[in-house]
Amino acid sequence: MKTTTFSKFSAEFFGTMVLVLMGCGSAVIAGSNGTTGVGLLGISFAFGLSVVAMAYAIGHISGCHINPAISIGMVIAGRMKTDEAVVYITAQILGAIVGAGILLLIATGKEGYSIADNGLGQNGYALSSPAHYNLLSGFIAETIFTFIFLFVIFGSTSSKNIHGGFAGLSIGLSLVLIHIVGIPVTGVSVNPARSIGPALLVGGAATSQLWLFIVAPFLGSILSAVVWRYLLDKK
Repeated sequence: MKTTTFSKFSAEFFGTMVLVLMGCGSAVIAGSNGTTGVGLLGISFAFGLSVVAMAYAIGHISGCHINPAISIGMVIAGRMKTDEAVVYITAQILGAIVGAGILLLIATGKEGYSIADNGLGQNGYALSSPAHYNLLSGFIAETIFTFIFLFVIFGSTSSKNIHGGFAGLSIGLSLVLIHIVGIPVTGVSVNPARSIGPALLVGGAATSQLWLFIVAPFLGSILSAVVWRYLLDKK
């Protein structure tokens, strides 16, 4: 039975919503919550586990991209049509906005929470970087980390990979790895939708710096797709 476009749209919408709600939520709600805070490692696993969970929940419906950079990469790699990618990306951005909105509703239930001071797990560089890394560091990190992330995805989902059933696990764990290293630099995006959702609600620097978290992940994705298609998976 063929999966409909609406089913794929819905899967990508809900999958991205969960990623933003749980991933960014781990930073906002549990990241530094006194002695019970999960810290950098906990936030890293929250993002990775969100991908693992959604991979097995909706992977059979849409492939579980939940990331515009992945959809663009699949087009470049010849695994997806452009018109289908547009549907996916639209669903992902809308899902991210809704996920950020739900997170905001939950976060405001705590006395003393301020979106200006506490944010929604948005990404940033310079003064908005968790460890104050500059624009160049942020751009390099987001580009290379996305390149690596897509590299793992292409290999894990290749028809030649005899361990394809574990693709969701390897992809999710690679995201954990990227977050462990990258959170101090930019908070880690490697996913334009994940950055767009919180930034639109937070505003200010989060919005003005948003361009980097769209351009760099797309660049990294395209480079990874070109390397995979024309150098490594060349027929």
